[in-house]
Amino acid sequence: MDAKYPIGKFECPINITQDHIQKWILDIEELPSKIINLVSGFTEEQLETSYRENGWTARQLIHHIHDSHHHGYIRFKWAMTENNPVIKAYNEVLWAELFDAKQAPIELSLDMIKALHAKWVYFLKGLSPDDLQKTFIHPEGDVTLSLAEDIGIYSWHGNHHLAHLKIISKDIK
Repeated sequence: MDAKYPIGKFECPINITQDHIQKWILDIEELPSKIINLVSGFTEEQLETSYRENGWTARQLIHHIHDSHHHGYIRFKWAMTENNPVIKAYNEVLWAELFDAKQAPIELSLDMIKALHAKWVYFLKGLSPDDLQKTFIHPEGDVTLSLAEDIGIYSWHGNHHLAHLKIISKDIK
């Protein structure tokens, strides 16, 4: 198994169907409870354990999921209210090295992930087929993404890091 990409890299279907969208939204909806159920019994040792050499610790992963998904939610709002906006990227590596990502109690981000995902899923379920075609530009690589594609990316992203946390949960017991 590739510890860096335990579920593989995201591959977006050429034709995104309503079934894809519904499954991806369900993934986003279920992620908070899956993470909370998995890490609620983590010891301090597990929270400070990385899923691979030179990888983030469980604590950093949990805080990263919140940071990333918070950005994701805002990107959806920008795409809905502006014409193909250029979104603001952030340096996730440097963010994960900040003291809050390395030291803060995970409950701070777990609570935020739970609340954020509840609101985000409500928003996603209200998008029309036309809304899903709205786009934004990611400045890293000057890539244009539709909201439909981005739902898939965040579905994958959550499951990607959930798999990292599962690696940690099996490594120390």
